[in-house]
Amino acid sequence: MSVDPKLNKGAFILIGLALLNMLIHLLCYNNLEYHRDELLYFALGLHPSFGYATVPPMIGWVALIMQTVFGFTLFSVKLFPALLSGAFLYLTTSITRELEGKLPAQVLTAIAVIVMPVNLRAFHLFQPVCIDLFLWTCLLYLAIRFVNTDRDRYLLVFGAILGIALLNKYLVALLLVALLIALASTGDAGIFRKRKFYYAAGIALLIFLPNLIWQILHGLPVINHMQELNENQLVNVDRSQFLIDQLMSPFAASLLTIPGFIFLLFNKKYRFVGITAMLVILMLFLLRGKSYYTIGVIPVLVAAGAVFYEKFVQNRWVFWTIAVLLILITIPIVPFGIPVYKPDALVKYFHKLETQYGLVLGRTFEDGTIHSLPQDYADQLGWEELTLLTSRAYDLVIDKSKCLIYCENYGQAGAIAVIGKKYGLPEPVSFHESFYYWKPTSFDPDIETLIYINDELGEDVKNLFEDIIIVGKISNPHAREYGTTVYLCRKPMSSFNALWKDALKRIEEE
Repeated sequence: MSVDPKLNKGAFILIGLALLNMLIHLLCYNNLEYHRDELLYFALGLHPSFGYATVPPMIGWVALIMQTVFGFTLFSVKLFPALLSGAFLYLTTSITRELEGKLPAQVLTAIAVIVMPVNLRAFHLFQPVCIDLFLWTCLLYLAIRFVNTDRDRYLLVFGAILGIALLNKYLVALLLVALLIALASTGDAGIFRKRKFYYAAGIALLIFLPNLIWQILHGLPVINHMQELNENQLVNVDRSQFLIDQLMSPFAASLLTIPGFIFLLFNKKYRFVGITAMLVILMLFLLRGKSYYTIGVIPVLVAAGAVFYEKFVQNRWVFWTIAVLLILITIPIVPFGIPVYKPDALVKYFHKLETQYGLVLGRTFEDGTIHSLPQDYADQLGWEELTLLTSRAYDLVIDKSKCLIYCENYGQAGAIAVIGKKYGLPEPVSFHESFYYWKPTSFDPDIETLIYINDELGEDVKNLFEDIIIVGKISNPHAREYGTTVYLCRKPMSSFNALWKDALKRIEEE
């Protein structure tokens, strides 16, 4: 059987671009340190479960695999999202092909994916976001593939992927609602009469069931998390800024997403995809969702935009000029998407934007204050120093069986749990995030030495220990944890177990 040489050539080009996407992320992986959230998510792998405080179990399972194969290094943390970025690019070009785009459109899609800040940032960090972006894209690909072929087996695969996606982030339920409404409103309601549609729903539920049971057994912590998220963050979402961010997230690739959205709405066969994207954005707008919650629909809009240009721009010079523009427009703002420089050079870059152009974009933290680096970058500094200071404190402990390392927040706890492996540090204890589930109820033998990590010393700790020294503080002024202190507390004047019992009681009452 002969194979079309054009297909071989096209496959090699797309695979090459997918590898390039991976390489870009790997080349930048160690310009900064671990991210605060990465430390939490990687620490989840030490306690595999069917659920965690604020996320489903998928990210913890992936962390366990990466730890087992590659250890606890920064490379191990960054490798998975980098590899996934290659698969994500190839999947997005497959959507282009399903939308009847030929090789030029697929290449244009690939170029847009590579330069999008959404791609650069999402696949730089070990978080559920990169998996979510990939799985949303996969679900939309399967939906389009089903419409193109009318083969029911794609419904079953869709159900399986949906179940997996629910094990990663619950937000995918929003995509499902939007997709079903779109199918029902565009004359594709026949899908609801197919038996395998309900088989697919059963498969999704069966895969998701372990996490659902875990949620019920643990008092549905997802509800508390959503309430806290709404009260502390979503209530402050600026809806006008939300709409602006829908253009800023793809940035130069908006040259594709806007015509792609129009192309889908006016294409009878694929209109349901455009309506799905519109409904996702509309629902998140009304619910005051964070801007990046919509990124799952950006890839399909990019793919549709590439097909639009291929079909309606006859002049190939104009077509490829668009590809060049995507690259040229993006180059100046690449440091917004991925840290292509070391910390000092990043600080100079953002300082130059402010002094020469009056721009402080991306440097406003959640509390409204402006800093030298974007929050995501500031969250990737100071952890190595913190762990080294903790190791020095631990070396001073004579009886390590009576020593406890306590951390006030999940970033600090994650640093000791993950980076601390190379220093032989024991797992820390914290009441924050999922670390709360792993706390001991008492200590036998009682604690005689406490390594306390916080920005200040708590009064209860200060009153318990006779000998308290400061081992050191995070000294990098660009780190979000700047000033976080490692205290070595010795010679307790009463039982630490009694203090611990009181602390547990206060936490439970809260």
